[in-house]
Amino acid sequence: MANWNEQERTRQSFGSVPRAGGDVAGVTFDEGLRSYMLSIYNYMGSAVLLTGIVAIVAAFSGFTASVLGTPLQWVIALAPLAFILAISFGLNKMSLGTLQVVFWSFAVAMGLSVSWIFLVYTGPSIAVTFFATAAAFAGLSLFGYTTKKNLSGMGSFLIMGVIGLIVASIINIFLQSGPLAFVISGLGVLIFAGLTAYDTQRLKNDYQYLRGTAFMDKAVILGATSLYLDFVNMFMFLLQFLGARED
Repeated sequence: MANWNEQERTRQSFGSVPRAGGDVAGVTFDEGLRSYMLSIYNYMGSAVLLTGIVAIVAAFSGFTASVLGTPLQWVIALAPLAFILAISFGLNKMSLGTLQVVFWSFAVAMGLSVSWIFLVYTGPSIAVTFFATAAAFAGLSLFGYTTKKNLSGMGSFLIMGVIGLIVASIINIFLQSGPLAFVISGLGVLIFAGLTAYDTQRLKNDYQYLRGTAFMDKAVILGATSLYLDFVNMFMFLLQFLGARED
């Protein structure tokens, strides 16, 4: 899930960044920001593509069905969490190359962990849900990038919502309640929709502190991880509504 450990800092608004040298400095800043955000989206989009390819191969090769009900199923299901923890807590100790390897390995692990959807839902409904998620993500991210409204106040509320989703999902593993699952899915879509806009604005605002620093290349991967998790989680929750189950 999203990078919940990101600490809030007091920031100047985007429009208040000093621009010594007039328009030239402003153009340079804007070009740098666009390049920074484009790099994040490129990593994020490539990771989503890799996850999808791995999920399809795992499902249609018979691998996913072969591990269902075995201890390996739980290893695969929990592997993405291990990578998130590695990125979150080992970020400063990793070289950029190591961080890239961990990031792509995380995308592969996520593909294996979600490959079961191809055994449960029909291919067309998965495709429809994916494109609906992509359209919603694009709109929400664009809103977060362009809005003048400060979304930082949403952060703590959304993080608490994610924690609540995790607790409720664990409880429902034992209750197996259909209505509760429906509520969890609805809240999940709304929470990760909000996180998409929030994370986009946060990443945009972070650029003024990161530009010119040695950490910026790592920050790109960290930002891509946040948006990737927003996309994947929104897709998985939305699939509960739009997905048609196999007969």
